[in-house]
Amino acid sequence: MQPLRNLISRASQVCRKWKEGVQHALKFRIKLSFSGLRVDDDCVAGLVEGAYSLRELDISTSRWGCHITDAGLKRISLAMCCPNSTSISLWGVTAITDAGVVDLVSKATSLQHLNIEGTFITDISIIAISNHILNLWGCRHVTGNGLLALTNGCPNLLSINVWGLRIPLDSYSCLLSINPRLHLKIGSVQLGPIGKQDGDCSRFLLTHSMQSAY
Repeated sequence: MQPLRNLISRASQVCRKWKEGVQHALKFRIKLSFSGLRVDDDCVAGLVEGAYSLRELDISTSRWGCHITDAGLKRISLAMCCPNSTSISLWGVTAITDAGVVDLVSKATSLQHLNIEGTFITDISIIAISNHILNLWGCRHVTGNGLLALTNGCPNLLSINVWGLRIPLDSYSCLLSINPRLHLKIGSVQLGPIGKQDGDCSRFLLTHSMQSAY
């Protein structure tokens, strides 16, 4: 019986040391990606809360069973790393709402890149995050008013991907009248000034640069 107890004790020590090692390594992680994994709020938020140095977070949904909600975004917004995070992808996370997105971006004060493609956010989120990099592809609850607030809030904005938005073309004309340099990507069609301006703008077809929005 004594050898068994010794074995259990040693196994416990190994597990404890392994756990401590993982926690220590997590503190220095710069990037975390859960893309394609079947995760939930507790799984993602629990790891993010321990990643004190985290700068880039990807929780894009590409698999059935992944369930990230506003509760998870709330916990992430309260994590120590959130104010220093520069890139977050919420691509396809359909269970989140404006409330969760607003909670997150209000705390992520260093955010430069935000992907909310394929979600059901509305103008409320757009107004809150108008100073960040956006990919609005397929966000059909965003209206012309939201894009108007975005354009007014980022006077040096170069390009927005508006493919899949249910917005009349005259609304786009209004945006271009506010910012003549703005490129609007609608599928294979691009509205805006012809040719290159302020350098090569080809990399702005799908998103825009946060640094050029100021």
